[in-house]
Amino acid sequence: MAKVLAALRNHWKKSTFGACLLGWGGHWLYGKHCDNLLRRAACQEAQAFGNQLIPATEPLKKATVFLNPAACKGKAGNLFEKNAAPILHLSGLDVTVVKTDYEGQAKKLLELMESTDLIIIAGGDGTVQELHANVNLLSSCVQAAFSKIPIGFIPLGKTCTLSHTLYPESTNQVQHITNATLAILKGETVPLDVLQIKGEKEQPVFAVSGLRWGSYRDAGVNVSKYWYLGPLKTKAAHFFSTFKEWPQKHQAALMYLGPTERPPEEPEEKPSRPPLYVRLYRRLRSYWSSPKEFPQEVAPEDWEELKLSTIELSIATRNRQLDLTRTEDFMDICIEAESVSKGEFVHRGSQKMRDPLMCPEGSQCIQASRCILQLPEGTEGSFGIDNEEYEAMPVEVKLLPRKLRFFCDPRMREQMLQAAVQ
Repeated sequence: MAKVLAALRNHWKKSTFGACLLGWGGHWLYGKHCDNLLRRAACQEAQAFGNQLIPATEPLKKATVFLNPAACKGKAGNLFEKNAAPILHLSGLDVTVVKTDYEGQAKKLLELMESTDLIIIAGGDGTVQELHANVNLLSSCVQAAFSKIPIGFIPLGKTCTLSHTLYPESTNQVQHITNATLAILKGETVPLDVLQIKGEKEQPVFAVSGLRWGSYRDAGVNVSKYWYLGPLKTKAAHFFSTFKEWPQKHQAALMYLGPTERPPEEPEEKPSRPPLYVRLYRRLRSYWSSPKEFPQEVAPEDWEELKLSTIELSIATRNRQLDLTRTEDFMDICIEAESVSKGEFVHRGSQKMRDPLMCPEGSQCIQASRCILQLPEGTEGSFGIDNEEYEAMPVEVKLLPRKLRFFCDPRMREQMLQAAVQ
């Protein structure tokens, strides 16, 4: 024992390095063990769904998974196979996996849309947006069918804005993925709004979070260039951004319509169609009994117009602060003040990396159901639409309220209902 202690003392540098390596290895192995325990517990819970008896005449529910293997720097496929796929198969679902990295996806989507009971998007914000783009290329009847199919979201990408609304926060990636997959099996859903963003010539782009245009977004894109600065890379990107023309102004013209009243939800099961003779009788009775009405003139839409000069503009859905009981439908337009000091710009830029669509104090907030953003000729830069980059151009943004229904964790839905009551 004395010889061992003497050797450790004489070679203290190697001993210290070996102790650190052993400690790190033990911590890594313990983390892997905990992840396996989480997977096992989730699989056991999923098996309870798979063991439920169904009538012999009732077919298995079919789930179509749209997997983006390129998400999370190419790790999404492995994450799905290890954490989500076993849960889906044990639950008794008839699972079909479609990888979104090949041509002709819209045609494949058309074939699968007719026979699926639920859709699962496995990826990040870009995968959600890509699926909407493909659906938009299809016929209107297929688009209507798509909007009625419940959608599950398994967060595998680098940016997964939807997961903050649908699932509880978790620092463990395995737990976050397994919780999201189990939420699909539990069946609780919430309606989410969608933004339709249309340029002058291109096909519309759809967003479930929102659109950003401004200096914070431009600086955030460059954060990865300063990777060698470690935790200081975010502040460095925003600090070096201030070396450009200051203050950084973005000028545009904005036209918008106010909120619209939310119509009552349609019943899930429509009443059966009456017989032909009943429909003929009702039509004849209404024709002979009711006086003919002259068509009324449609009132012109009340557009508001605003000239703006801002450091950043954002147009966002209300999906982040979902209110299931609100009586009006609208999107939030945030026009941030251009008078910002360089120090405040760096500090606020770090906050926006965590919450990109935050609206700081002193900003002008507008609630609108539709808006038109006109940019001066020759405007450069890019939009950030659900964290995907698009060329800045004049666009029309239209709110599609409660367009899609997503599966969510029952605990999150309960919190939304309690917050609405309070």
